[in-house]
Amino acid sequence: MQVANPSSSSSPLSVHAGVQQVSIALAERSYAIAIGSGLLDAPNFYAQLPKAASALIVSNTTVAPLYAERLRAVLQQRYAQVHLVALPDGEAYKTWQSLNLIFDALLGHGCDRKTVLFALGGGVVGDMTGFAAASYMRGVPFVQVPTTLLAQVDSSVGGKTAINHPLGKNMIGAFYQPQLVLCDLSTLNTLPVRELSAGLAEVIKYGPIADMAFMDWLETHIDALLARDVPALAHAVRRSCEIKAWVVGQDERESGLRAILNFGHTFGHAIEAGMGYGAWLHGEAVGAGMVMAAELSCRLGLVDAALVARLTALVQRAGLPVRGPVLDAADNAGRYLELMRVDKKAEGGEIRFVLIDGPGQAVVRAAPDALVRQVIDACCA
Repeated sequence: MQVANPSSSSSPLSVHAGVQQVSIALAERSYAIAIGSGLLDAPNFYAQLPKAASALIVSNTTVAPLYAERLRAVLQQRYAQVHLVALPDGEAYKTWQSLNLIFDALLGHGCDRKTVLFALGGGVVGDMTGFAAASYMRGVPFVQVPTTLLAQVDSSVGGKTAINHPLGKNMIGAFYQPQLVLCDLSTLNTLPVRELSAGLAEVIKYGPIADMAFMDWLETHIDALLARDVPALAHAVRRSCEIKAWVVGQDERESGLRAILNFGHTFGHAIEAGMGYGAWLHGEAVGAGMVMAAELSCRLGLVDAALVARLTALVQRAGLPVRGPVLDAADNAGRYLELMRVDKKAEGGEIRFVLIDGPGQAVVRAAPDALVRQVIDACCA
């Protein structure tokens, strides 16, 4: 499968100078992704949201002290009551227990089906808020306000919502689109360096599977991204969202094409589950997973070793691991295979991998277990 030259669907928003917009085209579920600095406090962005008596900000214990009151202040211009729930921070808390904290807040405040939820945080907060919005009273509106690079370029866009299960990542959830995605680049200033690198994994993945010109650009600008250069970040977020918007517009519910966005994730999710959620950040696991998927692509004859080396170097320059961990000293490859059979792309127990099918192209296909074992043995510490 190839993304057929995904191009910009964006135009500057008239409500705020310097803002870029990417549109997700899904008929009546269409919405905008706004990208720029200082958007969190701009009331015009919230003017077209559904009217309601109340709103609930869902954040976590790390992000809420930084940004929750700023968001509450601007939302109080529109909603009579603005409530806040701060979840425990981390992938380890992407659970039923944390999800119920959102429902407890909604029910405790007497929120109705018009209440608007605001996800203020990274991918974990966004996924859980979206799942709560999809479930509460069978569906209430929600808005993504992502504060991590990973969430701005990937998890906040496209309507995937979920929680984890001990046996598999994101195995319990729903497709449910937000009303708006508001990417305030200034929130990335408080992002720890490790989290910034983790977000770059989800930026890098778009190059080898969809846009080699973007990969060229990333190789030139990776140091600027790590230095949080605003124009570089704006371009990276915008281009990532453009590619994802094009793919989601073709395949909202991942019946085919959208699966290519999981490049590196089959190996990566196995790393996260095998190490225990939170031991490796999602982007760190995806970084190593992309190298493993590229190596598998090479061994299947789909790409040459030069492209694998090029991708590996870029992942490493982003500050990400390029080798997977050992999950089982006795049979490491066997443990990886066991965990990957739980992957959502698996069919009839057969693991299906997102592979590079030539530069800038992707394919979803199976591979012989023996070959996958060779890759794991070669690519793990």
